[in-house]
Parts: sequence; structure tokens; C-alpha cells
Amino acid sequence: MEPVVRLDGATWTDPTCPVARTLDLVGDRWSLLIIRDAMDSARSFTDFQQRTGVARNILTDRLRRLVDHGILERKTAESGRRQVYVLTDPGRDLFTVIVAMRQWGERYTFADNEARSVLVDESGHPLARLRPTDSHGDHVDIDSTTVVRNN
Repeated sequence: MEPVVRLDGATWTDPTCPVARTLDLVGDRWSLLIIRDAMDSARSFTDFQQRTGVARNILTDRLRRLVDHGILERKTAESGRRQVYVLTDPGRDLFTVIVAMRQWGERYTFADNEARSVLVDESGHPLARLRPTDSHGDHVDIDSTTVVRNN
């Protein structure tokens, strides 16, 4: 399948698949870590660089791409001396994706007694496990769903 180029220059590796399109925009390691850190109050280039440890040239590229694709927005800091990065509404909507990845990682990438960070709600309790539901609120999984391709 030939990649499809969008008007803004993005290339879709699989133009009919929402998962592939999402990965085309935010699917590399550094982009997802930048988004994670933006959700945890990182705002400046230095914040992102210190938290992720990514090389400056790669960080510059990923921040530019995330801004170009509407995931982050550049704003002038209150001090007026530097630029900061703020999640847009589409960027904030990736929260569920980040939580799902975090919860998967908690279940499958740590030993039982291994130290890890925990995402908690306002009352200090860990979030409940995310589970997809159907239009009636019943839990669904790979055995009870089907991909329908609209041509």
C-alpha cells in the first residue's frame, strides 16, 4: 500500500486505519514521553529535555512535529522571556491512551514488588482499570468486537 500524504504534509501509512494514523502522528517513543510529561506539567524545552533525557536535536524535531500536528501549542510564558508548550484539546484527549499504556505497563512490565510510579485521582486513589464498553455500557474485548471497513 502506497503512503497517502495529507495537505499539511503528514503521511498516512494506512489511510483507512485510525490506529495507524494515530501512530503516524504520535507513535514514536519520544513523542509519547513528551505528551506524558506535558500531562504532568512539563512546559519548557528544558523541562522536557531533563525529564526524558532525549537529545536536543530530537526533542526540537518532536516538539515541532507535535505543534505542527496540533497536539501541542507554543505560547509565550508569563515572564514573556521564553516559549512554553501546552497541550491542545486533541493533545489532552490522548490522556486515555497514556493511562491505558501506563496500566498495561503496570500489569506486564514490573515484578510484583518492583517500585513504580502510580497515577492517582484527586482523593489519592489509583485509577480503576480502563475497560472499553459498548453502547450499552457492557465491557467488550477482542472477542466481542469487529472492525468494519467503510469504503
